[in-house]
Amino acid sequence: MILSQYLAELKNIQTLLPEEEQSLWQSYKVDGSLESRRRLIECYQPLVFKTAMRWRLPEPAMLDSIQEGTVGLIEAVEKYDHTRGVAFSLFAVHRIKGRIINHLKCEDGSLLHIDSPLTEGVSQTTIADLLVDAQAEVAAQVEQNYLVEQLKTAMDRLPAKEQQVLQGVFLDDCQPKELAATMEVSLSHIYRLQKQGIRRLRGMLSKLMGNW
Repeated sequence: MILSQYLAELKNIQTLLPEEEQSLWQSYKVDGSLESRRRLIECYQPLVFKTAMRWRLPEPAMLDSIQEGTVGLIEAVEKYDHTRGVAFSLFAVHRIKGRIINHLKCEDGSLLHIDSPLTEGVSQTTIADLLVDAQAEVAAQVEQNYLVEQLKTAMDRLPAKEQQVLQGVFLDDCQPKELAATMEVSLSHIYRLQKQGIRRLRGMLSKLMGNW
């Protein structure tokens, strides 16, 4: 497998909806469905790529790191407890990163430094050199899909009324007055719920993205 082929495959991966993901976990963990296990591993492959991108590596080393990260992802899928309410991405990223770090330590400790220069010489190649044109577009899409996933996860954890207000204002383009009428509360209460919801979202997203 070469990096361009891997990126092309990533581009076709669809982000799971929360209810779809929960159904897959239930099917795998309770019913033992290997197909659900395969789907979960496939749909979280962008998380492996995102983690491996922390290091500036030549293509062969990047592919090796992706393979090691995938092993970590598989281990995470097998050990994850979907009933505990912890986002899988938070649980998995530590195992993925740990696998990659251990691999790089065995290969060459200098590769652990994200901004360290690669081998001296004319043919220096970094992942930044490889991700150009179409590949750069794929990387950006992977990044966007991950952020959307984290936002959905955070939104699902909000109290019901705060979630309803943020959904209405930012996603459904409702006016605060309309929401106040629908929810049978005052306009000031809508603004209070909006402010509280945004504060909670910021806190959750800050914690989620801090794991990168």
